[in-house]
Amino acid sequence: MKTLWNLRVFCAVVEHKSFVSAARQLGTSPSSVTRALQALEDELGAMLLARSSKQVELTMGGEAYYPLARQMLDLQQQAEDELNQQTASPRGLLRFSAPETLGRELLPRILARLADEHPGLRFDVLYSDAILEPIRDKLDFSIRGAFPASSELIGYPLWSYRRHLYASPDYVARHGAPAHPSELPQHRVLMHSAPRVLKAWNFAREDETVSLNLAAWHRSNSGNGVLDAARAGLGIARLGDWLAEPCAARGELVRLCPDYRIVSSHGDDPQMHAVFASRGMPRKARLLLEALRGEAGARGLDRAPRI
Repeated sequence: MKTLWNLRVFCAVVEHKSFVSAARQLGTSPSSVTRALQALEDELGAMLLARSSKQVELTMGGEAYYPLARQMLDLQQQAEDELNQQTASPRGLLRFSAPETLGRELLPRILARLADEHPGLRFDVLYSDAILEPIRDKLDFSIRGAFPASSELIGYPLWSYRRHLYASPDYVARHGAPAHPSELPQHRVLMHSAPRVLKAWNFAREDETVSLNLAAWHRSNSGNGVLDAARAGLGIARLGDWLAEPCAARGELVRLCPDYRIVSSHGDDPQMHAVFASRGMPRKARLLLEALRGEAGARGLDRAPRI
């Protein structure tokens, strides 16, 4: 298995032309990638890659070895898939991470259904808004929201969504509602403080874009914390519509500046997606993710074109 890992590292470096990008795809550190590649070269007795400060190039030996390494990995994946197909029902432990907001109702309901349908399946879920890595944290996969990193392997897109401003009816009654995003500095703004959360709030509608750097009146490292603070009337929050619209339908939240959505600096909407350590996706993982994406579609959560 160690040799397969070294092969996977080698192919990732070749395909990404970068040790750092390969490490991000594999969910490990650049130093770990370097060690794995060195171990493979030592085992083969040949240098596969020529490194410089700016680029990574295949040596002549690497040019000959790469297609064979890729073929070995593909064959290994085919063998695993064939074996999985022979199993009547998926079983065993599925360990993964997910944002805290998925644990409110959506994901537990799906896990309960799958547990009834496949009694051999067990789940170990790490609910966290921190960025957990599949290899480092010994996960089958990691579910993430927001904006995928450009060098990150997206093993499975779940649904795209849009972010809007929300506050409770009580907050609006006491403090009023901004008529335009530019009025937000005069309001109590709630912010998520987790890594990779956008620092600038970029508002977009068909004929206008507005970018604001806002000071937080209240911060939380939890998506659930931000949502509950908004519901309690603490301030105005930036929330995904898949999470906030059910609260709005119950009268707990009101969407503010409804013509605007909050996007990345490139104008993209966020996406819920799963990240894997390798190209292979265990059958039990696919089963869960297909169920999650299907449930999102049935509930009408996928409100924007998929990335």
